[in-house]
Amino acid sequence: MDRTRALERLRSTVAAGRPIIGGGAGTGISAKSAEAGGIDLLIIYNSGRYRMAGRGSLAGLLAYGDANAIVMEMADEVLPVVKDTPVLAGVNGTDPFRVMGRFLDDVKRAGFTGVQNFPTVGLIDGVFRQNLEETGMGFDLEVEMIAAAHERDLLTSPYVFDVEQAVAMAEAGADVLVPHMGLTTKGSIGASTALTLDECVDRIQQMRDAAVKVNPDILVLCHGGPIAEPTDAQYVLARTTGVVGFFGASSIERLPTEVAIRQQTEAFKAVTFGD
Repeated sequence: MDRTRALERLRSTVAAGRPIIGGGAGTGISAKSAEAGGIDLLIIYNSGRYRMAGRGSLAGLLAYGDANAIVMEMADEVLPVVKDTPVLAGVNGTDPFRVMGRFLDDVKRAGFTGVQNFPTVGLIDGVFRQNLEETGMGFDLEVEMIAAAHERDLLTSPYVFDVEQAVAMAEAGADVLVPHMGLTTKGSIGASTALTLDECVDRIQQMRDAAVKVNPDILVLCHGGPIAEPTDAQYVLARTTGVVGFFGASSIERLPTEVAIRQQTEAFKAVTFGD
């Protein structure tokens, strides 16, 4: 599916008063199941593989594998089983071992509709983050990657973490903006340190308002932190203006899997047999 058709569908969804729901897919079965549930966008990136292997999603930011190579490997598992949903690739825009334009061409040829900036240094703070910025591996490279993807007519759906980044990504041509509230809470490998939902409402609104000043047509979704369940997303969407949906990764595939497999196992353990 190309960018034009994907955007038409997303905007039609909003015009009809329905939320846009995007979801991470770390496996083919996750993608198939999410599509069966009516998902609007699928995104695959290296953390999906780690997450569905029972590791924390932040493994995707550490030196456990080549993120851009992994997403291309995952494409062979996910893309063939998706029937009619745009699929985005999580691209590590700070990768110093890729000629980014050439890599984005490969992403498009592989059949992806668009890209998201993941892994992202936006999840890193403190002195380490400062040093990454100082040594040529900063967030500005992720903005440049989104701009290069936009030039190639790829759908762009970047994560942003503050107002300044929201403006920069909007200027770079972001189609869908995803204010990121941090590592998702809940479940066996979720975070326990997080913002409150009310803090999320305020931050998301600020980022949305700043981005819309640059591009009035930009679509804004909420993601992460304590926004882990449908009721959490409803809380945020009911208290913000112009935020039109939710993107979930752990929320869409990890949390439901943890609950369903455990409950199914418990149900089988309750089965009895004759003497």
